[in-house]
Amino acid sequence: MSILVLVRHAQASFFADEYDQLSPVGHVQAWRLGEFWAGRGDYFSEVFVGPRQRQQQTAELVGEGFRRAGLSWPEPIVLPELDEYDLAGILGQLAPSLASQDPAFERLVATHRLSAGDVERARTFQQMFEVLLTHWQTGPDTGAKEVEPWLAFHGRVARALERMTDGSDRGRRVAAFTSGGFIGAAVARVLGAPDRTALELSWRVRNVALTHLIFSPGRLTVDDFNTMPHLPDSANWTYR
Repeated sequence: MSILVLVRHAQASFFADEYDQLSPVGHVQAWRLGEFWAGRGDYFSEVFVGPRQRQQQTAELVGEGFRRAGLSWPEPIVLPELDEYDLAGILGQLAPSLASQDPAFERLVATHRLSAGDVERARTFQQMFEVLLTHWQTGPDTGAKEVEPWLAFHGRVARALERMTDGSDRGRRVAAFTSGGFIGAAVARVLGAPDRTALELSWRVRNVALTHLIFSPGRLTVDDFNTMPHLPDSANWTYR
């Protein structure tokens, strides 16, 4: 039996000009995960990481915790399939297209643009984003041909899971640094749940949360989801 740990990246710089960088809070979250794992003497036979800066920075900070403790940390393998869904395309192309067709969604966009303060902006963004992602997942025509479709995204999640769990070696411990959308889709796929469940799960994944999958040849199961043993104080939990 082997273990695959899916790690969502630590907090990125939401609402900043450059989102794809860890925030100061994100640096602390990632550092604490590395300290936690190293303190338990954990080891990993393989580490995979997505192509985004926020994913790679999280893996690097966790690895620093191992190196400070004198423990080995495998050289991360960049796996493009661990990337998040096409966030830039969905927001930049699909959102304007949907707003031009759907007055209710257009009002959600306007409400978000007029919101003030981080809490209110995050709340109105989530309201808008849930409608947008549901349209991306289920809409017969997204109106944005360059945006990666849901089926293509779902397919590469499946390929990534196969790549990371392939082989007959037992006792492997694999860590994969990715994003919430990937984790939601992966868990839904393993559970055989409906597509909608993948989105519902992804919206609940906290920054630098852990999801453990148990695997052996021909079998992949969920052991736990969205756990935070390295951040016991919920004041340190973030979703964006």
